[in-house]
Parts: sequence; structure tokens; C-alpha cells
Amino acid sequence: MDADIVIAGAGPAGLSLAAALAGTSLSVLILERAPQRALKNPAYDGREIALTASSVAALGRLGVLQRIAEADMAPLRSARVFNGSSSHTLEFRNVRDSKSPLGLMVSNAALKRALYEAVSQHGNITLRDETIVTGARAAADTIEIQTQDASLKSCLLVAADTRFSALRASQGIGAFMYEFGKTMLVCRIHHEKPHDGVATEWFGHNQTVAMLPLQDNLSSFVITLPESQIAALMELSETQFAEEVQQRTQQRWGALSLASARFRYPLVAVFAHRFVAPRFALTGDAAVGMHPVTAHGFNLGLSGAGRLAAQILASQRAGCDIADPRGLRRYECGHRRATAPLFFATNALASLYTDERGPARVARTLGLRALNAATPVKHAIETWLSATENKHSEPTRRAA
Repeated sequence: MDADIVIAGAGPAGLSLAAALAGTSLSVLILERAPQRALKNPAYDGREIALTASSVAALGRLGVLQRIAEADMAPLRSARVFNGSSSHTLEFRNVRDSKSPLGLMVSNAALKRALYEAVSQHGNITLRDETIVTGARAAADTIEIQTQDASLKSCLLVAADTRFSALRASQGIGAFMYEFGKTMLVCRIHHEKPHDGVATEWFGHNQTVAMLPLQDNLSSFVITLPESQIAALMELSETQFAEEVQQRTQQRWGALSLASARFRYPLVAVFAHRFVAPRFALTGDAAVGMHPVTAHGFNLGLSGAGRLAAQILASQRAGCDIADPRGLRRYECGHRRATAPLFFATNALASLYTDERGPARVARTLGLRALNAATPVKHAIETWLSATENKHSEPTRRAA
């Protein structure tokens, strides 16, 4: 065996799984196509992660949160949802502890850097950069993994190679893939008025805008539009872009100025038909690639990595193969139960709030009013937002 477990992909999900297995007796090999320097110091990519309270706690237990600088974190105190020009606003807070925030805002780059530093400290984890996994074939007691220049053997292969996972397809696993026909533009914006730690999502006419609170009067600006309109925004000068954003946000945040480069990402949601195959498992976006409207992509990826690690270690303690099909099936069932309702509800929500037909606009307004009036339902959502996604998702580390 070249390693007990091979993880394909050193993104946040793959590194989270490695961190959850750090310090155990299992040897873990991470294969990543990017060069080592890009992992040590990842470039800012415009994406900001809204960590739930449970994810913050999990990252603290994994020794990751402590590696993120204070300047790279900002409290997310509450979230507000607006629908067009309607005066009805839906607001969510941490109902478990009114003095505590819903979570933390952390840049994707800062999170990846902290995860890389955390896993690099452990002798049972090895990372091989500039390596492309081209395929894999499972046998009775091993899985053979092909790269561009070598063949490796392992007990278990975990694919964390994005929502467009080539490894997922190589194992005969299909996926529900929903293309929204929209593109998301993200960047950082300085603004005149304070955000007070409040995340704002505004569903306007033919656009979706979000302002996610960062440090001081700095926010992550997110706008979703058809690709042609996003391309036009990308071509504007910094001054023209700031004026356009100020107009599109109806000056809700006062005078604006661009504070970073602009990035764009096509909106595609993915849910794999299966999460496991013989000696093979999916995690992160390769299993569930969320629409960003609820900002739960990494949170679900982190809880899924913890759930998979917990099952691997449970199989090991029981004296079973760490790729025991029964154990992998338990991981799959647990992760599907934890993600499927949110995934399909999010897609329905995104479809409703990007539908500009008259009945859809009326439904949005009525929906916000109804949810505001249904206090128990609203509190249930708030509790879910600040609660642990799955009580079994945190692995118990124990070297066998």
C-alpha cells in the first residue's frame, strides 16, 4: 500500500477530511494538481465562506481556526432577506444565544491556507502536488489509482475533486446537475454606511444581490445575473463598476468603491446519485455542490468530511476494513439525510427568487410575510442555522 487512504483534491473539503484523520495511525496521501506554492499561499479568489457556529466549533477542534488571523475573520451577527421594493424583511439571528453571532465570515483563501498549515504538521499525512488522478479501479482488497506518471495502491480512495468530479464519473456514479443559466460575480466593496455585521440578501428585479459583512465598512458583494450581463460588468472600469453597483443596490450602503479584483463563477448545483462505490467515497462538492444562496456549501462539506472520518475510524476500531461497504453505506445514508432536504429546498428557493414572472413575484412576497408570521417555523430555521449539522459528524480520534 502507498497509503491507507488517498484523497484526490486539496481543496477545503479534501483538507478538512485530512485534518479530521490527522494524528491517527492511518496513513493519508493527498493528491493535488496545483503546485505546492499555491497551497501554502492560495490567491484570493473572491469567495467568502459564511461559517455556521457548529463549523466554527469543528474547525477549532481540528486546530484550524486558531491559524486564521483575526483580520481575516468577521462576525456574522444576523441575516436579512429583502424582496424587491417590499417593506417586508425576513431576519435571522442566533436564537440559542442572542449575544453570539450566527457564525463567522472567512475568505476561502484564508481558510485553505489554515487547513493546509494544520494538516502539514502531522506525520501521517503526505501531500503530493502537481499530480493529476486519471482513473481508479477497485479490487477485492485494494484500489489502484492511476496518475499521469504512476500507479498507486490504497485501501480507500476519496474524491474531493470539485462538483465536476472526473473520478465520480470514472466509478460509474452519475449526478443530478442543475444549471441555473446564471453567473455569479463576486468582489470586495468598501461602503460608506456600516453593515453592523448583518448579511443582506436582496432579490430585486432580474437580479440577486448579497452583501456579506467583512471587517469595518468592507463587504463581499455578490450579484447573480445572466452571463452576458456579468461579462459587461467585468469590462467596466473600477469607477464605473462602483457607480453601477451603487445604482443596483439603490444606495442602501451609501457611496461605494471597489476593494478587490472581480471574479465570476457559473451557477451549477450538483447532487451525486450515490456517494460511495467499492473502496471509493465522495466528499465535498463532488458529493453535494450547493447553490450559494444559503452559503452552506463548505459547512456541509466540513460536516460530511467529519462524518466520513468518523465512520472510517469506527470501522478501524471494530477491526474491519476501513473501506468496509457497510461502513461506507452508513456514511452515505447519513450524509444524504443531512444534505438532500437542504439541497433540493435551496434549488427550489433559488428558482422561485430568480423567476421574474408575476405569479412568482407575488409568491415571494406572500412567502416572506408568512414566514415572518410563523414564528415557530422561523425559530426552527434559526436554530438549524446555528446548530450542529449532524451530531455524528465530529470524528473521535483514536490511533488503533
